[in-house]
Amino acid sequence: MTTYVCGHRNPDTDSIVAAISYAALYNMLGENDYVPARLGHLNDETKFLMERFGFEPPMMISSVRTQIRDVEFDTPPRLAASVPVSYAWNLLLEHPNLGVLPITNEDETLLGLISGTTIAQNDMQTIQTPILQDAPILNILSALEGRILNSDEDTFESISGEVVIALPGGGDYLSGIGPDSVILCGSQPDTVDLALEKKAKCIILCQSDLGEKYRGINSETCVITTPLDAWRAARWLYLATPVGRIAKKDEMQVFHLDDYLDDVKETMLKSRHRSYPILDRENKVVGTLSRYHLLQPRRKRIVLVDHNELGQSVAGLDQAEVVAVVDHHRLADVQTGYPVFVRNEPVGSTNTIIATMFQENGLMPPAKLAGLMAAAIISDTVMFKSPTTTARDRRMAERLAKIAGLDLEKLGQEVFSASSPDKPVSVLLGTDLKEFNLGDHYVIISQITTIDAASLTSRKDELLAEMEKMRSSRKADMILLMVTDVLREGTDLLFLGDGEIIRQALDLRETEKNHVFIPGLVSRKKQMVPALTALWG
Repeated sequence: MTTYVCGHRNPDTDSIVAAISYAALYNMLGENDYVPARLGHLNDETKFLMERFGFEPPMMISSVRTQIRDVEFDTPPRLAASVPVSYAWNLLLEHPNLGVLPITNEDETLLGLISGTTIAQNDMQTIQTPILQDAPILNILSALEGRILNSDEDTFESISGEVVIALPGGGDYLSGIGPDSVILCGSQPDTVDLALEKKAKCIILCQSDLGEKYRGINSETCVITTPLDAWRAARWLYLATPVGRIAKKDEMQVFHLDDYLDDVKETMLKSRHRSYPILDRENKVVGTLSRYHLLQPRRKRIVLVDHNELGQSVAGLDQAEVVAVVDHHRLADVQTGYPVFVRNEPVGSTNTIIATMFQENGLMPPAKLAGLMAAAIISDTVMFKSPTTTARDRRMAERLAKIAGLDLEKLGQEVFSASSPDKPVSVLLGTDLKEFNLGDHYVIISQITTIDAASLTSRKDELLAEMEKMRSSRKADMILLMVTDVLREGTDLLFLGDGEIIRQALDLRETEKNHVFIPGLVSRKKQMVPALTALWG
């Protein structure tokens, strides 16, 4: 079963690369079903590094809520519209758990549904109105176990007409014979001759010894012999009708593989169908769903890397099975109802932890992955200048760079030159944005790490206007933008909210109205968030 590995929303380089490297580690260990995923678009830095080292972006996921694709639904045969009803009936008898059989068009899209009830209703209608309509001759021969007696020159594609059982008994049993009738009879040459004379559509000889007499006959009337008696032949004759003709086509309730089970359950409560067809994204039939399938659905398996807060994680996490957490942030509010693997260490990058896991398992990441992991460590530790940096971060980055054949200093310059300051301010703010609930306060903190902070602070008025829109729409108590300059080893802090809080939290004497440069401030996790937390409790 697939296990998705994903970092936080608004992913940075460390988050994206951690998903890739963790999945690679476990796939190398023989698990083979770990898939890296992401919860947002890549920023410029991450895009550059993915291209630089030849990696495709991880798949995007928006939710891990349980979907129909997580359910072990039925996969009954998909019948073509031309298949005889008798074949469908036999399938339903062989598989009593199947509520319906899907009938498909040539492109495998849904045409209709057929069930035992549908067949029974059609059968009852034939008692009142014994009409056979455009039944393919091959279907008739299959249903009756019959063979045609006509000469090879006579060809028949389908048979239509009023079905008449012309057996000797009370009343005038020959009165129903006419040009538009399908005659079922026994060893009655006078009946057969009359039907031929009146050019009936078809004559079916039931358990008759007249086969030799009429073999090779040249006639517009199709003559068939069958080992079935007339009563059974009449019933099976109607079952030669193509399933597409009697299938239910109106008011069909269908579901798709990506539909969420919560929504499916609500829909099922409003209807009384026994089974529902399931379609893929191309509207092709892939199976059927019944109520009992919803009792024990499989949960999606997920590994959280570089975060452990619900507010930063994927939607629907409460419906998923969290199998592991690997992080280097504070412990937050992700909870599970069962023990899981958790590795949380006070280092500067999640990739430092995962590189350690490679080493502990006696494995070495491939050269390109090693280079990508080294870049992620450089990014998250701000070239080892962040207060979160440890000796292990530097040691692991050096080891990974050696595997990749790279120079760390040059790689660092590449990493922090990749971001573009010319993007719309809404994009810049959302590139690396995180939300925090600190005490009773809801705070948004965005961070941009660059080697050219001046080009961003020159757009201060634009940034503050966009920050005010975001604070108002999200009803945040405070919003901060950290423009961290790698070369100056400090941060231009733009803020909206109570300025006195900022001054107290960071022990500042003076600030501009909404802007201050703070030397030595480079870490949101280790400096900004703890300072506000200490103030608010």
